[in-house]
Formats: sequence, structure tokens, C-alpha cells
Amino acid sequence: MMDEIIRVIAKNAPAKAMAITGRALTERARQIHKTLPVATAALGRCLMACSMMGDQLKGAGSSVTMRFKGDGPLGSLTAVADDEGNVRGYVQNPAVLLPLKENGKLDVGGAVGRGTLTVIKDLDMKEPYVGMVPLVSGEIAEDVTEYFAVSEQIPTACALGVLVDTDQSVLRAGGYLIQLLPGADDAVIDRVEAGVQALGPVTAALLEEGMDAEGLLRRALAGFDLEILERRPVEYRCYCSRERVARALVSMGPGELKSLIEEQGGAELTCQFCDAVYQFSREELTALLERAGR
Repeated sequence: MMDEIIRVIAKNAPAKAMAITGRALTERARQIHKTLPVATAALGRCLMACSMMGDQLKGAGSSVTMRFKGDGPLGSLTAVADDEGNVRGYVQNPAVLLPLKENGKLDVGGAVGRGTLTVIKDLDMKEPYVGMVPLVSGEIAEDVTEYFAVSEQIPTACALGVLVDTDQSVLRAGGYLIQLLPGADDAVIDRVEAGVQALGPVTAALLEEGMDAEGLLRRALAGFDLEILERRPVEYRCYCSRERVARALVSMGPGELKSLIEEQGGAELTCQFCDAVYQFSREELTALLERAGR
């Protein structure tokens, strides 16, 4: 089944929401980065949160970057999404092994640790918007909730889940963002909280009941009259290319390029997002040096 994002608005209350199914994109990330289960779960949650945040952007060419920098063994997690929700990302230390928590769940919070979440929104303006909040738990969803509350002053309920199979592949992945609009009173808040509690963990709903993104929202927002605004396919998508890498080399400046030529006689660069390898010969670097000197 293709991954998708669905966006809805409540007709009878000041609330909006979106949900994502992300098994394929999380599995693609696992295959690229060869993540072990706890890294798969952490990176998958980060990718899905960033994908939904990207889909909220207005304006073609906009992008959002999320960076979780914790003191846990995973190191940093980075995801970048375009304005259509297509996303790419990586984890600093993909081969982390940790014991399961007492409830049998992967210890994502322990793997991420405490630190900061930084969100960078490039809206094709002179300066990007940058927001930073301390990590609440390292479990990703709670930290995203904190980001919206502190940096954007939007009351938000976020849930994210990745279920890893016995062969370490991704069995299910999904999540949602529910956000209250100005004018939401205590009654609306209580109804949202009750629906979220009734839904329970995302992975359980996805696995045991085979829910899709729409099903997640209809269960979490039971009692609200929902209007579907958008349904969009999303995927793990990297935009790297040989020309982009060449431009990055040129941006290093003549001095560093010259040193690279003299010391190594060539260059081999690997994309952090998709592990594609780009090789440049001495002659190619010399041509780039001429470009950099213009």
C-alpha cells in the first residue's frame, strides 16, 4: 500500500488534523541506512513528523528540516521534507542496540536521550524560520507536541508509531497531528482528549485493525464532523544529483578545492540521505576549481 497523508478539518469545531501512513518510507530508510530496530523506530517517527510538517507548508519550493540532537546513543536524527510531504533523513548512529522497555516496547526515548529539537522552515524568503525547544522525552511525538506549543503557540496532539517485525523490517508505521484553532473551548479539548485516549497507541490501531490514515483520524476525532481537505501520496525521496554535489564542491572555495586536488587527487562523496556515491577525478576537480575562481 502506498504511503499517504490525509488532511481534514472539523466542520462543527475549531480543529484541524492530519494523519500519515509511512510503512514504505520508513522501510526505505531502514534499507538505505541499515538501521537496527530502535534506530528504525526513531528515524521513522522523525520522518513521518517532518513529512506532515512539510505538507503544511505553503508555497512551492518550501522545505522543513527537523533535527533531534540528544545525548543518547543514537546521536542526532535529521529529516528534511518538501512542501508535498516527501521526506528524506538519516540517523547518526544506526546500529544502536538497547534492551526493550518493561512494557516490551523499543526504548526510543532512551536511544535519543535529552537535548534539543530544532525546526528550520525554508519558506523561500531571505531568512528561514528557526525554532528550538528542549526535548521532553526523546520519544519524538511528545517533543513535536512541545515544539508546536512553545514555538508556534498551537495546541497539538501528536502520536507516532513504528512497528518493527521479527526480521527487523517495518511492519506498520503511521501517526497523526491534531491541532486546535482559535476559539476552541474546554469542551472541544475534552472531546479530543477522549478520542485520543480511546484510540490508544498508533501501532496497535494500525496492526490489529488495519487502519489507514483516514481511519486513524476518524477514530481519534470520533464525534466530530470531518471534511477531507486533501489526500496525498508521500514517499522517501532524495534530491541529490551529481550536479548538486558539484555545486557543493564549488561552494567550498578555490583554496579548499586546490588542497583537495593536491592531497587526494580526486574526491568521493556519499549522500547522507540515500548513500549514493559520487566520484570526481583530478580533471573534474580541476574544472570545478576553474568555476570556483570565476
